Amino acid sequence: MTLRDHIYELRHRLGLAVLFILLGGILGFVWFSVRVGPIPSLGDLLLGPYCKLPETVRFAPNHQCQLLQTQPFEAFLVRFKVGVAAGMVLTAPLWLYQVWAFITPGLYAKERKFALYFVVFASLLFMTGAVLAYYVVPQGLSVLVSFGGNQFITALVAADYVSFVLVLLMIFGVSFELPLVIVMLNRIGMIPYDNLRRWRRGIIFALFVFAAIATPGTDPISMVALAAAMTVLFELSVQISRIHDRRKARREVAQDDGLSDDEPSPAYQPEPEPASPPDVHAAGFDDVT
Repeated sequence: MTLRDHIYELRHRLGLAVLFILLGGILGFVWFSVRVGPIPSLGDLLLGPYCKLPETVRFAPNHQCQLLQTQPFEAFLVRFKVGVAAGMVLTAPLWLYQVWAFITPGLYAKERKFALYFVVFASLLFMTGAVLAYYVVPQGLSVLVSFGGNQFITALVAADYVSFVLVLLMIFGVSFELPLVIVMLNRIGMIPYDNLRRWRRGIIFALFVFAAIATPGTDPISMVALAAAMTVLFELSVQISRIHDRRKARREVAQDDGLSDDEPSPAYQPEPEPASPPDVHAAGFDDVT
């Protein structure tokens, strides 16, 4: 394909991806207030961590679990933001396929297999991190609102609360991709197991520092949960790298024939040197003979 054809193909794939995300956003916008069978509405799922706080510490004038709206269009913007975020998750297979369809013609068969594994495991790890963050949010909120004691009551603004939850879900989801990145770099030989073993203490310390900086709240619950989960995943990736490097070393030993770099292989038979013509002068013949 020419450069122009590549640009047209990229525009086509991006257009389809944006279209799928918009359709998913519409579904998320409707799901925000509609219950789908046994599945609660998206608004109820979002308010779940906040509603787990005791009524003595949260503002509930109507004896209901509600967020505070301080601007006329704040509820619409929050609903739209949450709907788009949910739509991206719901339609992820569709728009990720567009990305896959654009890059797969330039990959070899082996590279396509690794890329497919990468997409599958990346999606699973991201969802696992988001689910963990959803269960961490209530504990984190309980710690944060407890600092005020009986002198304060919690009346969370809808935009701030939604941003807090979405950012925490995103940070946990992206952080859970760490073991996959380490394993892929080990597969291509950039980070061998020996380096990971030597860097283990420093990397674990860096993970705790990252968790303290990345989490949007100042509560220790979310920090420790993120750091502990990343440490476990990192150790798992180290062990996977160890197994891979051992298998790779055994394959290299099996393929080695024990010859030095300067010694020819037994299958190599050097060509015989051509016989030199006899020296006629040494044999006593003259030019006439």
